[in-house]
Amino acid sequence: MTEVPQIAELPARSRWRTVDFISDLHLKPEEPGTLQAWERYLLRTPADAVFILGDLFEVWVGDDGASPGSFEDRCGQVLRAAGAAIDLFFICGNRDFLLGQDYLARHFVRPLADPTVLRFPTQSLLLTHGDALCTDDVGYQQFRELVRSPDWQRTFLAKPLTERVVVAAGMRERSQQHHAGQQVYAHIDTALARHWLERADATELIHGHTHQPGDHALGQDAQGRPLLQRVLSDWHVEGHRQRMQVLRLTEQDGMQRVAPTET
Repeated sequence: MTEVPQIAELPARSRWRTVDFISDLHLKPEEPGTLQAWERYLLRTPADAVFILGDLFEVWVGDDGASPGSFEDRCGQVLRAAGAAIDLFFICGNRDFLLGQDYLARHFVRPLADPTVLRFPTQSLLLTHGDALCTDDVGYQQFRELVRSPDWQRTFLAKPLTERVVVAAGMRERSQQHHAGQQVYAHIDTALARHWLERADATELIHGHTHQPGDHALGQDAQGRPLLQRVLSDWHVEGHRQRMQVLRLTEQDGMQRVAPTET
């Protein structure tokens, strides 16, 4: 079985009454409607904390790409406005794994390791983007290991910004061609997911990446506790793929899926 990565821990803050989880917004200039929907949601949500579990951006070539007046800078201003009022957390995804701590810190967003277990007094939630669990996609896992290495990232970020943009566009095109040949996105390895949950002493796994929102039973752990997989929704407003959803945890209602327009 694939080795379990080191699992970080985050204690939930006692003042949190509502916590939101979102992922896979894939923000890009070509989809202004998705940006506007995300902005409205983030500035109006009743949540005390929002966890963004990867792929906030469609592509990220380095923090120096967020120049004043750029699309990335506008998104940063939204994060900064929201982060001044609520707690924001971010786990990088397969699209924005180069998003740096400088950008996040300037916009009041706290980075989290992937995976991180979020501990409440009565439950523990294991948070991840989800791509590391899609072990059947062997080609992607090899690519992931390459681009997540510090040496590759140092070499890539040392290139001129214009060159990085071209390289990233090529990666994006190849990824789109790869997914175009698939009926669905890769599924996670459920046995590995259960193993992660066991190592984290958690009963619920929350992730994105697969663009297949839903809840799935994963059996029971050694203590007889039911295990649950919660898959987050991707966000698309333009075209025929109109979908956006927030996974919300409250003291009164537990875990529910809500539309951003309901916030």
